Amino acid sequence: MKAYVFPGQGAQFIGMGKDLYDSSELAKEMFEKANEILGFRITDIMFDGTDEELKQTKVTQPAIFLHSVILANVLGDSFQPDMTAGHSLGEFSALVAAGAMNFEDGLRLVSARALAMQAACEAEPSTMAAILGLEDNVVEDICAAVDGVVVAANYNCPGQLVISGAVDAVNKACENLTEAGAKRALVLQVGGAFHSPLMEPARASLADAIANTEIKTPSCPVYQNVTAKGVTNPTEIKENLIAQLTAPVRWTQTMNQMIADGCSEVIEVGPGKVLQGLFKKVDRAFPTSSAALETV
Repeated sequence: MKAYVFPGQGAQFIGMGKDLYDSSELAKEMFEKANEILGFRITDIMFDGTDEELKQTKVTQPAIFLHSVILANVLGDSFQPDMTAGHSLGEFSALVAAGAMNFEDGLRLVSARALAMQAACEAEPSTMAAILGLEDNVVEDICAAVDGVVVAANYNCPGQLVISGAVDAVNKACENLTEAGAKRALVLQVGGAFHSPLMEPARASLADAIANTEIKTPSCPVYQNVTAKGVTNPTEIKENLIAQLTAPVRWTQTMNQMIADGCSEVIEVGPGKVLQGLFKKVDRAFPTSSAALETV
């Protein structure tokens, strides 16, 4: 069974999507439609902008979504998923690619999510940190003992967990985790505390947008971050999308569940190879590849 997976924030790079734009009329039409919907030429930033411009949350999230979803469309009949999943933002790409949402609605939601998250980030100093080399339960327990908001946010793969919260609480947790034997406790250069209670203001505003968006039964199960299970029920999909902003990304659990459900091959759709690397951490021999324009 083939699983197509879609990356999240952090996979972006200048020049992303330009090969699609230049070589596919369909891709060009979709990119230009996106420029129109967003009200600015995101393609100018994606193709020729600066890293500083591209790493703004309000730009990064739509840019990665566009690269991923447009590539899935350009693949045409060769895009035949038995299951899809996406890491954080990538979940929206996975849903659109599986037919649960149309392209335009998906882009509007991703843009609304990005703007809401950026506003929440600016409201309170917050950050995230990558913790390497400790069991998940050890990280959870140490975070729970720290004063202030700091929680497990991204279960990326065995031995790699990202924590999220207020700056002081994250820094203190990093000290305590290092003392507990973490190989690394590295504060990340991110805009704020994604997938933590500090995203509550963003969750409240995004809930309205999701409630007013039509979501249909996808063509295959979409494994959602909150439950790490394949979902096809539109009501459940909406509930999980709303919960996702303040809940952890259970990617380790998602990978294990997909494999348990019969996944035998993973194809990453979008910029970078981060998700392929995470699958290799679960099983070094697991077949992974990147979706590529030349496969059309």
